[in-house]
Formats: sequence, C-alpha cells, structure tokens
Amino acid sequence: MKKILNRPDAYVDEMLQGLCLAHGEALRQIGDDGRVIARTGGAIPGKVGIVTGGGSGHLPVFLGYIGAGLLDACAVGNVFAGPRVADCQAAAEAANGGAGILQLYGNYGGDRMNFDMAQEFLELEGIEVASVRVADDVASAPTAERHKRRGVAGIVYAYKIAGARAAAGGSLEEVRAAAEKAALACRSIGVALTPCVVPESGKPSFTIADDEIEFGMGIHGEPGIWRGKLPTADALAQEMLDRLLPELDLQRGARVAVLVNSLGATPPEELYILYRHIARVLADKGATPVMPLVGRYATSMDMAGASLTLMPLDAELEALLRAPADCPFWRVA
Repeated sequence: MKKILNRPDAYVDEMLQGLCLAHGEALRQIGDDGRVIARTGGAIPGKVGIVTGGGSGHLPVFLGYIGAGLLDACAVGNVFAGPRVADCQAAAEAANGGAGILQLYGNYGGDRMNFDMAQEFLELEGIEVASVRVADDVASAPTAERHKRRGVAGIVYAYKIAGARAAAGGSLEEVRAAAEKAALACRSIGVALTPCVVPESGKPSFTIADDEIEFGMGIHGEPGIWRGKLPTADALAQEMLDRLLPELDLQRGARVAVLVNSLGATPPEELYILYRHIARVLADKGATPVMPLVGRYATSMDMAGASLTLMPLDAELEALLRAPADCPFWRVA
C-alpha cells in the first residue's frame, strides 16, 4: 500500500478534520465521535432538513454535497462501512429546522438498518421523518427486482432534486416525493479497471489482469456482470448505453441528465472520451443531454473505472436540477 496518511486507523477522522478546515465556510464537524458533518450555519428554520450517510471512501459522496440547495447533514462511517445509528440520529437532529427530516441514502443493508432505527428514535422525539433509498445500479439486480439494486452515482441527482425542492419551501411530503421521483428515474452502471486499496486492510480489494475490466462492478468492489479484455472506449460506452437505455425508453425530443463519473483514479480526459460517444448516440436518438456532469462525483477510493448515470427529465425535474445550489464539490449558479 502506498498512500498519504499517518495511521490507517486515523484515516477517516483525519480526513474529516482536514475537509472541515478546508471548507469551514460550509461544513462543521459535530457528534460525540466527530462523525457527523453539518452545515456551518446550522439548521434552517422552517425548511425540511435533508440528511444522508454512508461509508467513507466515496468523496464527494456522501458528505461533500452538504450546502445550499442540497443536503443539511451527513453521518459518516468507516471506509465502505455504514454509519452508526447514533450518528444518523445526530445528523437528523442537526438538520432539524422544525419542518421534518428526509433521510436520503443508498440501498445497502447496513445503511437501511441504521437509518430505520434512527427514524424510530427521532419519531419518539416528535420529529417527523420520511426516507427515500436510491437503487439505480442496473447491474446489481434485474428490473423485476429493482428494489434489491445498489445505490450508486444516481444519488447525486436525488440530492440535487430533493435539495432544490426543500430550498423552495416544499413540505416534507413534497420533498420526499421529489427525491423519490429522481431516484426512480435514474439508471446507472459502472466498470472497474483496477481495484482500490482500503487503508485498514492495506490490500487491493480484488485482483484483475492488466488488460481486463469488470463490467458492472459496484463501488465497493461487488461482482459485476462479466470480466474480459478491455474494449475500446466507444465500445465500452456503447455497452453502458445498451444496458441503460432499454429501461428508460427515451423518445425523440427527450431531455436527459447525464453523469459520467470517475471511480477515483480515471482522469477527466478518459471520461470525456466516453462522453463523446454517449453524446453522439443520444443525439442520434433525438435526445438532448442537459447539464452534463463529467468528473469525480461518486468514487471508490483509488479505483480506476467509470460509471454512467442517465436521468430522463420532465419539466419539474429539469427546473429542480437547474435551481441554484452550492457546496464544496458542485455549484449550480
């Protein structure tokens, strides 16, 4: 293992300290163990608070999207491990402006269990809570079992849509409905070229030959659909589209949000090569990409690879996507 760190067991806490020092205008570290990150200005009275949570190792997901028009607080776990129940609860309490709390997180067993327990405790405190889980990874389960799919980069769009609705004064039910609409609209798929190294283990998360890829791999190294020789970028982008488009049924004139995401080590240059093909295919189908995002938005430590997320837009979703937002890792003017 070759990483910039002091001690593997201090990796997450020292990262959080540095993050909040670097972005003190937006982020503050709270909770009895410092594993809750919240807005610097505290909860906004009368606004629905939006909280998320998950394991470390995915920056900017999850904690990086705290800010105006986005999230209010995040509970942070160890690398690739869900946050504690107490931190989920503390994040919600920090975000509580009196209009209710939306818990918005990825569809993973540990996260589900801990956020469900936190919701029970919060409701005992008299706080109204709703929950939406994002399950956008088409590689992780067939359409008929969509509720079993993993949540991956599509959660970025769910954050944006829910955050914009809350910032506009939406009720808890309206914010929940907007988040669920975005979560249901998103489809994602990823491909891994190399493993990542989790500091606590010091070893690659899996092994793969230098000339191979794993198509459909999850952001924690979950098995994909197939493993084989690395194809050209155009062929790779085409198969990603071939896996996503049949579930979306885009018609001519459709407008669609497009996110080409680095899993950590893949540089922007290679992402733009992928986007070049994706944009051409969408244009051929008569679909228009809206506010395309190309870069690091949901990573897997130092894994090389990329994911593609598509979210068809109606007028409501596009207006919420375009609404102003500002956080350390994404700004919409």
